[in-house]
Parts: sequence; structure tokens; C-alpha cells
Amino acid sequence: MWKILNHKKPDDYVISTNKSYSVKEFVNKTAKQLNMKIIWRGKGLKEVGINKKSEKIIIKINKEYFRETEVNSLIGDYNKAKKILNWSPQISLDELIADMISQEK
Repeated sequence: MWKILNHKKPDDYVISTNKSYSVKEFVNKTAKQLNMKIIWRGKGLKEVGINKKSEKIIIKINKEYFRETEVNSLIGDYNKAKKILNWSPQISLDELIADMISQEK
């Protein structure tokens, strides 16, 4: 953000990793870092993630949060930011999750 704000010419940039993760992958990675075992039950819109220890549903699909023009895959391309601002991602998804967890404690 600092590089964007301090660049001579205002412009739009995509800040991303050029990688794509599903919500399910994000939940699994987060649960692993929290030493929580997730069991997935159901299929499609009926699939839920259950905490194995408590047997409580911790995540389920809510169609209210779907975008009207939902797409199957979103991958950001940071090449413009790399070329003009000399920016590239420095943190992995696992590191981001760890940081988010540590901020919560």
C-alpha cells in the first residue's frame, strides 16, 4: 500500500499471490494451525464442516453470501505491481493464517 500511495502517478494495482485457494482449503489450513480436526459431511450446498471434538458445525454454506455473478475461480495477477512498483508477495497463506490467529490471542 505504501508503494502504491507513494508512486508518482496514481493507478490501480492488483495485490495478490497469483494463487487460488478454496474456502474449504482455507478452513482446513486454519483448523490445522489451531490443532482442530474438521470433519466434512454432505455434498454441494449441504456440505458442512464439523469440529470433530465438539461435534458442532463450525462452517456451512449460506447462499445469501453468493455473488450474483459467482465464478468458479479467482486468481489475482500482480505482474503490474511487480513491474512498476517492484512489489511481490512476501507471505504465504499459511503465514497469513498464523498471523491472523496470533492477532486474535
